[in-house]
Amino acid sequence: MEAFAASTLVVALAEIGDKTMLLAIVLAARLRAPWQILSGILVATLANHALAALVGREVAGLVEADWFRLVVALGFIAMAGWILIPDKLGEDEEGFTRRGSAFLTTLVAFFIVEMGDKTQVATVALGAQYEAVLVVAAGTTLGMMIANAPAVFLGEALVRRISLRATRIAAALLFLVLGLWQLARIAGWP
Repeated sequence: MEAFAASTLVVALAEIGDKTMLLAIVLAARLRAPWQILSGILVATLANHALAALVGREVAGLVEADWFRLVVALGFIAMAGWILIPDKLGEDEEGFTRRGSAFLTTLVAFFIVEMGDKTQVATVALGAQYEAVLVVAAGTTLGMMIANAPAVFLGEALVRRISLRATRIAAALLFLVLGLWQLARIAGWP
């Protein structure tokens, strides 16, 4: 349960103001098919994060050493800093062309934009830490849906009301705590 809760919370907070959340807002404004967009986000995130958690677990399974756990802990701490940097959609991502249904457009766009994104990197780290692919993927996917469903339905109005800066700070603090907690475990603290 800890892996699921941590995965959900980390990604829900990390996703707020993230590039994929901005993409969800753009897709909602342009395609005006919220349920198809949410379905595309769900399927793309399940696939992307299952692969990321699997990579994390396999890397952790190959390297059972304190130095690897140290790398994971430092990765969480580095993510704390990375999250403080606001994301922006590039011009090429804003000017996408629709090919097919809103579901397919969202599925492909979300899967591609999520590659190497903060939440995917976090999922790899969570997969390495907990070594529970399905639980981590389910938690991170739920976190993505918690953050992106309001973005799809409320879009720009939501972004104007929520302090993205405060949310980034909260997410950064969570990553910092996870990293420090992992360091404490390496040092032998409970």
